[in-house]
Amino acid sequence: MDHEQAMEKAAPGTPGGDNCHVLHVVQQAERELHQLTEQRAGIAKRILSVKQTIIGLADLFGDDILDTALLDLFDRKGTSRRPGITLACRRLLMEAEQPMSARDVCDGIQRTSPALLAHHKYPMATIYTILGRLAYYGEVTGFHGDRGERSWQWAAAERKNELMAPDGGDAALADFAVVPDVSPDTIR
Repeated sequence: MDHEQAMEKAAPGTPGGDNCHVLHVVQQAERELHQLTEQRAGIAKRILSVKQTIIGLADLFGDDILDTALLDLFDRKGTSRRPGITLACRRLLMEAEQPMSARDVCDGIQRTSPALLAHHKYPMATIYTILGRLAYYGEVTGFHGDRGERSWQWAAAERKNELMAPDGGDAALADFAVVPDVSPDTIR
């Protein structure tokens, strides 16, 4: 509803005309909600960028550069519990040379860790849910094929390939680091 329609509806002597101040508050709330939604999208993009930076650095230099909190956050900590399906999906996609379908991911897990899916009534639904969540987190990128089939690729794969420069990666690494003024001690 635009401003003129709202004011006509709120004009004195019309039904709801005594609620002009309420409509004004609703309009302000709507504007604020729109601004907050835009800010959230920007923050989500920044989080993705920082996560991909950290994952890329850990992939290149090993998990030793990450502290315990980051290892937990990225599910990379060696624990005594059995790794989950999400971690198995991540590993398959990280190691894949091309995008994988949900069926490919499911078959890969069945080959490498069949016990993970043994108690799932609908393993494909589980895989689709996990891939959707990883796409939402920005860890994987989803693609639609010509016939409508979906496939996924590890999002950091493209950036990781860029880092493998002939000079040992130092120049590419400087471009990759999107977090300014972070000392190595801060990461550790």
